[in-house]
Amino acid sequence: MDTPLLPPGRTVELPGRGATFVRWVEADPGAPTLLLLHGWTATADINWWACYGPLSTRFNLVALDHRGHGRGIRDGRPFTLEDATDDAYELVRTLGLRSVIAVGYSMGGPVAQLLWQRHPEVVDGLVLCATSAYFRQSRTEQLLGLAAWGASTACRNLPAGSVQSLAERVIGSRSARDGLAHDWRRILEAGDAILRHDARGWVGDIDVPTACVAGLADVVVPAARQRELGRSIPGCRTFVVPRGHDMCAVAPSTFVRTLLRACEDVARRIAAAPVAAPVPAPAVVSVRVAATAA
Repeated sequence: MDTPLLPPGRTVELPGRGATFVRWVEADPGAPTLLLLHGWTATADINWWACYGPLSTRFNLVALDHRGHGRGIRDGRPFTLEDATDDAYELVRTLGLRSVIAVGYSMGGPVAQLLWQRHPEVVDGLVLCATSAYFRQSRTEQLLGLAAWGASTACRNLPAGSVQSLAERVIGSRSARDGLAHDWRRILEAGDAILRHDARGWVGDIDVPTACVAGLADVVVPAARQRELGRSIPGCRTFVVPRGHDMCAVAPSTFVRTLLRACEDVARRIAAAPVAAPVPAPAVVSVRVAATAA
């Protein structure tokens, strides 16, 4: 797949929260809108570059950089998934969108789940890619969690150069080595926040059409756990890609075809859902209250 041209982007000020960078494609006023939520240490463009073109043939698109990532919000506050979720919600409101299908990849999966939990009125459906309802289970994840927590705590008083060096040692990712314009303090805090996410107590209550896109060779978020997420959500349908956690980058053609199928499936189920009848307003009853002496 050739690298497509990136759609128009601009900085959007979210009232009371800060400014973030957004890609926004209005392909068809009558089409559903996908809210694209990227993964940890990535940006909207790194995660979704191959998806913008194919997805925009069927959907309107909105993709933001999460706080601390790329050109995302810099407000000096420690990273929390709840703040990232509320950023996404405020973006939906600021752009004047009624509702969206939230599409979350890896870290974006918990953000999408929390968007449904915290702001269900704007979520018509979910597409959850390479993600889980919980993360800290294996010994490796527990150790990574301790490292991320320790590093994020220690780096609060370190100079910027030392923070990036520490981030590279903890994360060991190409994005760290390439020196993306991340706020590395927030990145390390985000890693700790992801590993503390556990939605098992409520993910089974999700009541909107949902699909999972699972990487069968994923060892970062084990494929079995991605399938478990799909089984936990009533009516969820799972689509598989025979690749690992980086399938959006190393197998873009296969990933995009599968993602498009998953999004179309969710959109069809949303369109086919019966429209709830309006709830009649309660009758107004006039009640006379007798005054009593104090």
